[in-house]
Amino acid sequence: MSPESPRAPRPPRVLIACALVLAGLLLLLVSVGAAITLGPADILPVNVRDIVTNHLGLTDIPVKLSKDAIVWEERLPRAFVAAACGIGLGLCGVVMQSLLRNPLADPFILGISSGASTGAVAVGVLGLGGAAIGLSGGAFIGALVAFGLVLLLSQLSGGGTDRVVLAGVASTQLFSALTSLIIFAFADSDETRGVMFWMLGSLEGVRWDDVVLCVVVVGAGTVLCARYAHALDAFAFGPDVAASLGIHVARTRAILLIATALITATLVSVAGAIGFVGLVLPHAARLLVGPRHSRLIPATAIIGAIFMVWVDAGSRVAFSPTPLPVGVGTALVGVPVFIALLARRRKRT
Repeated sequence: MSPESPRAPRPPRVLIACALVLAGLLLLLVSVGAAITLGPADILPVNVRDIVTNHLGLTDIPVKLSKDAIVWEERLPRAFVAAACGIGLGLCGVVMQSLLRNPLADPFILGISSGASTGAVAVGVLGLGGAAIGLSGGAFIGALVAFGLVLLLSQLSGGGTDRVVLAGVASTQLFSALTSLIIFAFADSDETRGVMFWMLGSLEGVRWDDVVLCVVVVGAGTVLCARYAHALDAFAFGPDVAASLGIHVARTRAILLIATALITATLVSVAGAIGFVGLVLPHAARLLVGPRHSRLIPATAIIGAIFMVWVDAGSRVAFSPTPLPVGVGTALVGVPVFIALLARRRKRT
């Protein structure tokens, strides 16, 4: 009987993880390129390549001005903002589900979306701040005010994750009522239509300055979340376990909650209220890579970016030439996926 041949050494886990991340980024790049070609205008992949390389100074290929404007000024910024929304909202969902130990937690549980809607309505309908603030600026201010109210209410009630959730529910109801009151009492039909379209989530009219804002905020938030991956693993077992491992519970929770609030406020101010992304995608990523946050964070980010790019593309062409609000698209896709995840989890238990 011949001696067993030595087994080939397995590649280190770090190399496997890096390879998977690179594969995911490549798939995201392909998704962005393919999504840009979808729409009423006849845009081919070669047109996208030529336009992008022209603007990067790598080539000087003649392209129709109309196609150049559609790709560079409209669809490419829109795809980048969609990817940033998928990354940011997905990561906020990961963080909140761990900190609050609630599998149904998502970025809007803190009332941030409702506060942003109230701020946008106050600017758009009441004219508060006017052109100096703008709709996005009003939404950002409203989101921060709502988050501040949640922190105040939770502290007055004794603190704790359950108090944060209850304060978020109360804040959501309060700002939703204020938004409805302003629309009912002061808005005309045109203003109501515009505000309601924005509240459903819309990537119409995003520009490169919106891309820069979203990429910077979401990029910084992603780095922060990755830095606290070990702490998030501990929080999943409760604050007592986290404290026993040497984690400063109150400070870490405050830093991560403020980070999620800033990310959500920024994205809502640019794209409106987009639901189900932060709720569904973390669960989908856990099915693929497990619960450890060192793997869960990059997986959620990549899945979220790809998901939002394709949902936005589908929303853009579904009722062409009238775009469907992207928040409607995420709900139509997210609800069946969430039901499937719940059914799969029930079979396992």
